[in-house]
Order: sequence, then C-alpha cells, then structure tokens
Amino acid sequence: MIAPFFLFFIVFVLIPIGVNIVNSFTNYNLDTKKWVGLRNYARLFQDAYFLRSLRNTAVYAIFSVIPLVIIGFVAAMVVKRQTRAMFAARALLMFPYVSSMVAVSMVWLYLLEPTNGILNKLLGAMGIPGKKWLFDENLALPCLIVVNIWKNIGYVMIIFLAGLAAIPKELYEAGRVDGAGDFRMLFSITIPCVRPVTVFVVTTMCIEAFKTFDQVNIMTNGGPLNSTTTVVHQIYVRAFTEFQMGYASAMSVMLLILVFLITCVNLRMGSGGEVE
Repeated sequence: MIAPFFLFFIVFVLIPIGVNIVNSFTNYNLDTKKWVGLRNYARLFQDAYFLRSLRNTAVYAIFSVIPLVIIGFVAAMVVKRQTRAMFAARALLMFPYVSSMVAVSMVWLYLLEPTNGILNKLLGAMGIPGKKWLFDENLALPCLIVVNIWKNIGYVMIIFLAGLAAIPKELYEAGRVDGAGDFRMLFSITIPCVRPVTVFVVTTMCIEAFKTFDQVNIMTNGGPLNSTTTVVHQIYVRAFTEFQMGYASAMSVMLLILVFLITCVNLRMGSGGEVE
C-alpha cells in the first residue's frame, strides 16, 4: 500500500538529492561538467553574496519563528472557545495562510508602495512622514518578516489548537482542586503539555524560513543592496541567471546541511520534559 509513496520519494526526492550532491563537486554550467572537488565549497566561504544571504536568512528565521510561536499560541488560547465569534476569528486568521505567497506579496506591495501605498497615506494623515519601506536597506528585511508572520499566524494557531484540545481536562480539574490559578495552570500544565507541538511548530517554521524565496523574488528581488537576499534566492540567481549549476548545487547542499542541523537541535532541545 505504501510502495507508490516510496517510489515517488525515491524518484523525485532521493535521486535528485544524489544528483545534486554529485553536481556540487563539478563546474556544471549546462555546457561543461568537470570534476572540481571541494572548490565550490571553499568558494562559498569567500563569497560575500552567499555570506550576506546566510546572515539575512538567519535573521529572517529568528525574528519570524519566535514571534510566530508566541503570537500563534496566544491566538490559540484566545480562540479555543467554541463560539461563533471564535469560529469567525479563526477563519480570519487562517485566510492569509491559505492564500498563496504570490497573492500575499502583491497585496503587501500595494500596501507598502512609497507614493500611493495605503500605509504611507495613513501615516501622512496622522502627520507622520512616509517611508520607502521596501527600498530602504534597513527596513526591507523587517517588512518581509512582518509579511511572513502575518501570513503564517493562522497555521501556527491551528496547530496549537490541536495541541490544546489534546490536553486531558482532568489535569485542569486537579489543578483547580489544588488551588492553582489560571497563570499557575498555564505554566505548569498548558505550556508543558504543548511542548511537543511547540517543537513541531518551531522545526517546521525554521525549515520554511530557510526555504524563503517567493516573497523575496516578488517584493524585493534581493534588494536593496542585497539586504533581503536569502540562500534560496542566491541559489536561484546562480543557477538560473548565471547558469553556475555546480556552484548553486553546493549552495543547496549547504542549505540541506544547515536545515538538518537546525532540525536536530530543535528536536534535541524539545525532547524530554514532563508536566510538573
């Protein structure tokens, strides 16, 4: 029954990964393909564009994932009640997530447009000078982070809602009997019980953050001055603009290693921990 899945996984995942790893040791450029050993990997640590993209990706991941976990958990706690108003709130929070990143990026491009954008018009109405949001080296990456948080809050909220629903009610009843207040039960029951869910959310959101490409390509194209270029964006530029397939393959292998290490660290830090 699961053989078709394994066949799909081998053909479309394992084999391409293997081919990509082999290409990372060559100077493949769609015309020639010569073995160069570790030269591509040595070049990575001397490439200012790659190092900048690595830093941008790390900043993007850190300042996206932490707020997403906190805001998503708070949102789940607020809307967990079974009322019509809470169902409507869940739908509103989920709407950005089910929309494509292309559509979301286009909406935010309109909102952040310096001349006719809604955000600058609102600031102007309050007597505050507008900003060149996506054209400012110091503001462009924070803007992308805000867009990512806004889009994915609904997903994180739904995952936490599932985790909250799985907590046995007997634990809260026992806490009430022992005289525990709401804050005590939050930190002694709720948060420890949703720890596996938190690990899952952090891990998946970190992976998604390191894979970020669509919104960068649409909203800033890596600019201004490479302040928003990410690792995946650099892979795309090297592979499909400069046709340095071998070098782009080395970048993707490094990304694979980084994501694997981050996932292992998240799982290690999230392992253990029992409800007190």
